[in-house]
Amino acid sequence: MSQQVGRVGTLFVHGIGDDYLVAVTDGDERTLSARLDLAATDAGPRPAKFGVKHSSGEEPRSPDQFVELARRADRIRISEQTTRDQREAFQEMLSGYQLEAKRVRTCRYCAAAGRYSPITSETAVAADGERICPDCARRELDREIAHHDVSGTAADRLHELLQSVQDLDRVKNLLSGQLDPDLTKFDEMSATTEAVNPVSVDSLDLHPNFQSLMSDRFDELLPVQSLAVENGALDGDDQLVVSATATGKTLIGELAGVDRLLRGEGKMLFLVPLVALANQKYEDFQDDYGHLANVTIRVGASRVRGDGERFDPNADIVVGTYEGIDHALRVGQDLGDIGTVVIDEVHTLEDDDRGHRLDGLIARLKWYCENRRQERARDESNDGTQWLYLSATVGNPNWLANRLDARLVEFEERPVPIERHVTFADGQEKARVANKLVKREFDRKSSKGYRGQTIIFTNSRRRCHELSRKLEYDAAPYHAGLDYSRRKTVERKFADQELAAVVTTAALAAGVDFPASQVLFDSLAMGIEWLTVQEFHQMLGRAGRPDYHDRGVVYVLVEPDGSYHASMPGSEDETAFKLLKGEMEPVAMRYDETDAVEEVLANVAVAGGGAKGLTERMVGEVPLKHAVGKLLDYGFIDGLEPTPLGRAVTRHFLEPGAAFTMLDGIRKGADPYDVVADIELRDEED
Repeated sequence: MSQQVGRVGTLFVHGIGDDYLVAVTDGDERTLSARLDLAATDAGPRPAKFGVKHSSGEEPRSPDQFVELARRADRIRISEQTTRDQREAFQEMLSGYQLEAKRVRTCRYCAAAGRYSPITSETAVAADGERICPDCARRELDREIAHHDVSGTAADRLHELLQSVQDLDRVKNLLSGQLDPDLTKFDEMSATTEAVNPVSVDSLDLHPNFQSLMSDRFDELLPVQSLAVENGALDGDDQLVVSATATGKTLIGELAGVDRLLRGEGKMLFLVPLVALANQKYEDFQDDYGHLANVTIRVGASRVRGDGERFDPNADIVVGTYEGIDHALRVGQDLGDIGTVVIDEVHTLEDDDRGHRLDGLIARLKWYCENRRQERARDESNDGTQWLYLSATVGNPNWLANRLDARLVEFEERPVPIERHVTFADGQEKARVANKLVKREFDRKSSKGYRGQTIIFTNSRRRCHELSRKLEYDAAPYHAGLDYSRRKTVERKFADQELAAVVTTAALAAGVDFPASQVLFDSLAMGIEWLTVQEFHQMLGRAGRPDYHDRGVVYVLVEPDGSYHASMPGSEDETAFKLLKGEMEPVAMRYDETDAVEEVLANVAVAGGGAKGLTERMVGEVPLKHAVGKLLDYGFIDGLEPTPLGRAVTRHFLEPGAAFTMLDGIRKGADPYDVVADIELRDEED
């Protein structure tokens, strides 16, 4: 017998039905699995049937062999899940052989499978009203994860939570959109404030009219503003200012630009990436400085302002989009003497689609400013145009400041702490989860007396309207497709706390200036591309304002295995944890052939023979010779002058393929709608 069963460490018994499952283990290894049946005798319960399990079935053995096993065992344990009657019968049987067993708490799943797996209050995992071992809990969670097609990264997060809270049901509930704050909370970005001595506004020595206005508005500058002033912002020095959202970067540009304007040192250009942001900034400048200077807006070829007036190139303050001002340069429009250029959201340089255009714009605008001043023979005491670049998020600020030939002013401050949460919900569930979060936040008031309000970021205008309609509390869509007056109405209602939420497209994230306490991500995509780490941080930074809120809250609503286009790599749950854990990506200008051709053509249109020097001062490394060769092949330039075709192409920001598709359609007399359809089809294929 001893040769057959080997060493007996622990003999474990678990009642199943009318029988007992018997397992013999030696350390972590199970050496025998069997089934035991007891029968009533005059001497009490005794072994009646004993069968050893094999892969091919069950082999009957003599009941006496079980008795020998029990006598040779180091310890005998019986599971707590065995019924009371079965435990008493088994204990009585052992007593007849002068043996005894201890009752142990064990994992029911393990016991039913013949595994000896004792658990304690420290190791047990709650599951469906009972306690199971960590291994079985993980296996059960993995089954749920597989059912929901959760990515490996998200699965790792769920495994971490299971180990932390030891409650399988709570963790599984996350996959159905349950809002358990202890589990959804990913981390907290604590409030941080650098020790910066504030600069008194009265000490600024601004132009008297401007000084009076600033002194009425502020007593002291905010920390990042103070740092910028101490580093030469009011002395004409070029700066790259990197600081979190809502820390006051915009005023730095205003202080320098308006002061230089009033001192006769040239007009101010304030440039932003989006039309909606330009409209907003134009209104702000009209309200704040309209009595001191003329303000105009340039957002396209001849874009009109909200009141129907055309762009005025002679205005003192020009608010424009990158493309609006670039168009003016490409067509040779006179922008006057420019004293200050403020480039907001300069991290757009790293955007694959639009970065090359901002890079080209900066170089062309610098060329324009320098040549304009030479032509006008300005006073030598004037140091030329001042350049201020603003951003909340730059991965490699020292490198970028060096490439822009600007002094870096970097200020790491988060005015209020931000809690970041992740929960899982499919497309249908997201609206329900968002509704619950919006209601919960709006019902809460900060210590400063403000209700909690929410910005919801999503990936399409249609979704903005759809989601805002599904919220029970008052909410409104907000995107560039709305007319100007409607956007202003939404802004006013939000400022007056009449709206619990706005639902906006991710594309407007750069400048949505709503004082929200909570940010929800209904989608982690911008169109059909995943957000970058910079974009994500820019957007979540909208949560919590120091003058309104005690803290900010961010919820990322993640659809397991979700995506918005077949071309998107990975899934939304995978992307979520990359964004939450990711570091800022460095600004790295990447020029493909199409981008290089567009920018060099624009440089030729603006600078003619000076295009080579203009191109060489761009942030990115542009393959100049290759681009010039292509421009000659395409017939876009003749020598270093654009041809009529080249001028038309650069005037309308066309890439070569679209230009030739359009040209071919025109020559064939094709319907314009068909030509547009062909161009869109090309874009999709690209």
